[in-house]
Amino acid sequence: MADSRRNRPFSVIFDDIFQRLYQTFGSQHWWPAETPFEVMVGAVLTQNTAWDNVVKALKGLKERRLLTPEALARLRPATLGRHIRPCGYYNVKARRLLELVHWLKSRGGIEAVRRLPTARLRQELLALKGIGPETADSILLYALNRPVFVVDAYTRRILSRHNLINGDEPYEQIRALFEDNLPRRVRLFNEFHALLVKLAKSHCRSRPLCNGCPLKPIRAHRPTGLTF
Repeated sequence: MADSRRNRPFSVIFDDIFQRLYQTFGSQHWWPAETPFEVMVGAVLTQNTAWDNVVKALKGLKERRLLTPEALARLRPATLGRHIRPCGYYNVKARRLLELVHWLKSRGGIEAVRRLPTARLRQELLALKGIGPETADSILLYALNRPVFVVDAYTRRILSRHNLINGDEPYEQIRALFEDNLPRRVRLFNEFHALLVKLAKSHCRSRPLCNGCPLKPIRAHRPTGLTF
């Protein structure tokens, strides 16, 4: 970590970042879904594709009344792949999605899964083929309301451009950085991650648009604590 290049604790820096983003963009109302299961499906489908493509695939599943564990479990991978074609890599994602569905059914459904400890849940999700840390944590935070921070490429880009990390740290190290320096609140983690995504799309793009960025520059001090 780039600790030597800063003179404030990360808890203060993250407070500063969150307050600026929230005041600029407001609540993001993320994750957009009608049910926890829809969040799970979306977390798998959004791998390596734009969210607009996921919306199209989810709309198709809804129109065919397939957006339930029971309905998807009856499909063959090739059939499901055709239904989710807009999201790209549809055959691979169909197999991953069906593995998630069969795991969910084997554990007794979402309500039964909710009773499992977070660490156990995360371990089981990561054991599923094609479910990496970002997808697992998205499911835990957005579908199951667990205080687990989601780290994505946008998060890594923003922190590295502001010299808060080097940029090549392991996923778990960056996740711990947030979780160790923020109050462990589901709503806070939800909003913070969504705001970072918003910033990455509006300003911190591959080619950054720094003019008007709410994080330019990050203030030296901020007396208040996180209140969200």
